[in-house]
Amino acid sequence: MWKFLANVWGLARPYRARLVLGVAAGVLAGLIEPLMIATVTFVYGLVFPSANAGPVANQLAWAPGWLRDWLVSAEQALSAGLRGNAWAVAALLATIPAVMFLRGLFGYLNAYFLQWTAVRAIADLRVKLFAHLLNLSSSFFDRATSGELISRVMNDTAALQHVIGNITGVIVKDPVTLASLLAYLLWQQPKITLISMVVLPVCMVPVAIFSRKIRRSSRAAQTHVAELSGLMGEAFAGNRIVKAYNLEPRLIDQFRTTARKFVTQYMRIVRSSEIPGPLLEFVGAISVALVLLWLAFGHFARPNSSDFLAVVLAIFSMYRPLKNLTRLHNQLEQARASSQRVFELLDMRSTLAEPPKPVPLKAAGAEIEFDRVEFAYNEKPVLKDISLRIAPGQLVAVVGASGSGKTSLANLLMRFYDPQRGAVRIGGVDLRDVAMQDLRSQIAVVTQESVLFNDTIRHNIALGRPGATNEEIEAAARHAHAHDFIMAKPGGYEAVVGQAGVTLSGGERQRIAIARAVLKNAPILILDEATSALDSESERAVQAALDDLMQGRTTICIAHRLSTIHKADVIVVLHEGRIVETGTHQQLLARGGTYRKLHDLQMPSRK
Repeated sequence: MWKFLANVWGLARPYRARLVLGVAAGVLAGLIEPLMIATVTFVYGLVFPSANAGPVANQLAWAPGWLRDWLVSAEQALSAGLRGNAWAVAALLATIPAVMFLRGLFGYLNAYFLQWTAVRAIADLRVKLFAHLLNLSSSFFDRATSGELISRVMNDTAALQHVIGNITGVIVKDPVTLASLLAYLLWQQPKITLISMVVLPVCMVPVAIFSRKIRRSSRAAQTHVAELSGLMGEAFAGNRIVKAYNLEPRLIDQFRTTARKFVTQYMRIVRSSEIPGPLLEFVGAISVALVLLWLAFGHFARPNSSDFLAVVLAIFSMYRPLKNLTRLHNQLEQARASSQRVFELLDMRSTLAEPPKPVPLKAAGAEIEFDRVEFAYNEKPVLKDISLRIAPGQLVAVVGASGSGKTSLANLLMRFYDPQRGAVRIGGVDLRDVAMQDLRSQIAVVTQESVLFNDTIRHNIALGRPGATNEEIEAAARHAHAHDFIMAKPGGYEAVVGQAGVTLSGGERQRIAIARAVLKNAPILILDEATSALDSESERAVQAALDDLMQGRTTICIAHRLSTIHKADVIVVLHEGRIVETGTHQQLLARGGTYRKLHDLQMPSRK
């Protein structure tokens, strides 16, 4: 547990000054608790002299002379019916609200500084976790769901914020309060205090039992929260399919079932957290009853009323910190169950290591080489003994049936993955020796599913080269044959495209993506079935934009429609992960092999 707390408090290291101030304020607030009880009972003894054990001067023999003199004058004034030294009486009575003010002030400072530290530390953690996740390899995102990752970044880190902002205050303030109250009780009435504490150890047994239950239920509850987040993410992203297939009742039922499982686990946590509190209050009442029983039948001098009042107030004042401390372990178990996944994600390392000494890459005018490459997804072979050379400025088309490994070639070139055997080189440099940012800055990509962000058209194009001027952005749009339809939109370049570009047609989205690639002006271009999802009219507009984009660049075109690659310098035919044919369109047709079969299958459907 202490290792867990050390990890959490380590997050607040940049803000340790405020953290220390919050802890110090909590200690002072805890120490003021017995001072408040002592002040109330002392003033009570002065206002009602019969409750006092003797003159003030005798009770405070340890105090400085000026304080004893002031209190004696106040006692005399009270004894005279408030007709004596009125200022001393007023000052004496004012000590009660003064102590209460100090307790409230230090309690506020304790909460303020700890919350100030917590919210900033967790904001930093979320940024760190988000950046860490974005830099993990594509293989990680193949296994994880977006809903689960969002839940980890937002929900699980909130548990850590609770540790720093709330639980730290309990760890610091309440033990100090308990210790100071117990010391005060032992100083005032040691026998009565020991009798009242007899039954306290009995409470520890159920606290330990309920803590184990909370640990199990907390893990299960967080898992269900992640499931709910994932389900919502999939339902919202695929809302058109949900509506088209009338999947609403099925998804709602699935969501309801998971929500009920979460409620079940959550209520187990509530029961296990709340039962120890009333149990402590019951034990406290038994303690007071035992004290009264001892006083009623014991044969000894009984304490005066002010001393006994102090004991009763102190015992009942111990209930709140005791309840907080019994809940503390339960809350820590919940937080540890939630945060375990956060620290596991932070400890996770990308399967794609950055080279310790990156080699500079110059892709312009450089040859691309796949040297006996073998690659598998999760031990499933995808590419087998691929050897391919692409000359600078060539247009190379890669064709084949679905699952033949076409997109995997592009993924390896972008270094989304590394091959298990062989190497991919640009200009003779192994991509594993190049910084990934350097590599990807020299490659532009246009995919079948154009990814647009919920922002303006101008911003989506500018992602190709941050910092580009408006003139450069508009020039790129003209090259992509997109300027005219952009200007026809309300707002023009400032029009917001909506989530995933929902306000644009498929052809318009593609031309925005092409404009982004034009603006990037990279020497290598990857076209991953960029026109396969378009109708004939949109395809012609997009193809014209692509023809302009490919000029002067080394282009790898992954094609589904063979009609779009007739002009390719080289066509590479893949079958079950192997290169089975290479050549021009006419050469491959003449051979009558795999390419000819693919061509004949498509051509009738296009007549």
